[in-house]
Amino acid sequence: MQERQQVEVSAKTVDEAIEIALHQLEAGRDEVEVEVLSRGKPGFLGFGAELARVRVRRLPKASLSPTATAAKEVVDTLLKLMGVSATATLGQPSPDNPQATVIEITGDDAGLLIGRKGESLRALQFMVNIITAQRLGKTDAPVLLDVEHYKERRTKALQNLALRVAERVAQTGHPVSLEPMPAAERRVIHLTLANHPAVRTESVGEGEERKVVVLPKQRPPRRSRPGRAQGAPPARQAPREQEPAPTPSSEAPSPPGTPGSPATNP
Repeated sequence: MQERQQVEVSAKTVDEAIEIALHQLEAGRDEVEVEVLSRGKPGFLGFGAELARVRVRRLPKASLSPTATAAKEVVDTLLKLMGVSATATLGQPSPDNPQATVIEITGDDAGLLIGRKGESLRALQFMVNIITAQRLGKTDAPVLLDVEHYKERRTKALQNLALRVAERVAQTGHPVSLEPMPAAERRVIHLTLANHPAVRTESVGEGEERKVVVLPKQRPPRRSRPGRAQGAPPARQAPREQEPAPTPSSEAPSPPGTPGSPATNP
């Protein structure tokens, strides 16, 4: 009889639905990938309640590398020590990083692991990579943690932010600096605007203050003076008309001794 490879289960909580799915697949938590379809709603006095729903897929046995097995054990241990009600399962790597070991964390308390703008999640991921490398001596791939598909939502939010800022820069011609971001998030901004026709991006700053600046590809045109067409040469002024030189008047007195002058007595 062929093993079932995937099931969808509904229950009161996500954890309960996962346990039912594991029982149906006859698999351990490190042998499956869990996708939360709905977290459900408790309702009020029994009215309007919705069940949580999950889709659980069996992972190919060849995909369980030593790094994946060790990292999964490390995450399980840390969650237990922190007292967090959450479940860690192996996920599928993204196409742009196919060698990575992905661990999805789900559960009622999973959101506590994200922190402000993902800072707690990045710290936990760093710790898991360090401990896993110490256990194995080395790792064949990086370990990436995700909580309730937070990274996917964050990526979409960054892409939308990049497009909004690009439109603003294209309209005003003025550069805009984004807030400091980790390298992975800066990369999302750069890739989103890589082929934009009107703007370009560059990273500035050092360490935790490093950020992305969105700049126009061309400088804005200079503002023309009032009454002057843009790009037209300045109007030439007409030469001032010179006044004619004064001519001697017939009433003006003539110097002595000249014809027409009155005789003087000696």
